[in-house]
Amino acid sequence: MENNGLVQAYVFDGSGVGSRADWQDVEAWRPESGKLLWLHLDYTHPFVRQWLKGRKGLDYLVVENLLAEDSRPRSTPFHAGLLMGLRGVNLNPGADPEDMIAIRLWLDEHRVISTGKRILASIDNMAMAFEQGDGPRTTGEFLTQLCENVMDQIGNVIEEFEETFDDFEESLLVEDGSVLRAQHSSLRRQIIDLRRYLGPQREALGQLQVSKVDWLQEVDRLRLREVSDRLVRYVEELDSIRDRAVVLHEELASRLSEQINKRMYVLSLVTTIFMPLSFLTGLLGANVGGIPGSDSRWGFTIFVGIIIGVFILQMLYLKKMRWL
Repeated sequence: MENNGLVQAYVFDGSGVGSRADWQDVEAWRPESGKLLWLHLDYTHPFVRQWLKGRKGLDYLVVENLLAEDSRPRSTPFHAGLLMGLRGVNLNPGADPEDMIAIRLWLDEHRVISTGKRILASIDNMAMAFEQGDGPRTTGEFLTQLCENVMDQIGNVIEEFEETFDDFEESLLVEDGSVLRAQHSSLRRQIIDLRRYLGPQREALGQLQVSKVDWLQEVDRLRLREVSDRLVRYVEELDSIRDRAVVLHEELASRLSEQINKRMYVLSLVTTIFMPLSFLTGLLGANVGGIPGSDSRWGFTIFVGIIIGVFILQMLYLKKMRWL
């Protein structure tokens, strides 16, 4: 659903069930109603930008962060609320997972406002949870559930990376390394890009556990600690895959160098064998007088025998030197 930049909107009352809302419901909502509000907005829509800037009760710093083009993972307590920045993997058709999608959040005791530009599977999962009656009951639980959804998607992508590298290592034993180099370089770039965003996100979740936010309950902090631990493990797995990628790259380079050395070795042997023979044929093929055997009917036969003899001596010498 998209209505003047309103992508998702739910009003929920602490039972896990949320009712879908539109702009009219959003305008009618009040914190004192006892119900909680979640809005997910497309921050590029002109109406959304105007609506946020004119919203009473939202500090201009909060609005600036919700509308920021470039957003990095962060967690910053601000007054009675919390400014958050998260990034989830891009699972949209035709997209690369490492092209991570940013989501900006403002959470206080009564409402959650999130903004983004592209479709994020974790946001859709939150809406589905409300529809199925399995949604969060508080804003703190909303934050933990959203972080868990984001981590689930990241974990699936990292697992795919590990399986792909396992296949690469197996293929390296039976296939030509030059065929794998392009795929290996692309996957290595994806890992580096993903690791670049997950590092700051790990720090943001770590800071969140000790943030002084009154409405964040102890059970929420425990769940967030578990999410943070999972992210630490994912970062370590990415580091491990990156190290494996380096080893795999060195193995590919070693195999390529070995192939080049073998070809150069063969070419060197061919040059060594034919260089004396070429010298003889060039010398005796000169179109000048006095060439030995030019007047003899056996001259050509004797010359061929000399070439064969030189060839045999060369082969015996190369074998003795173990160059063959």
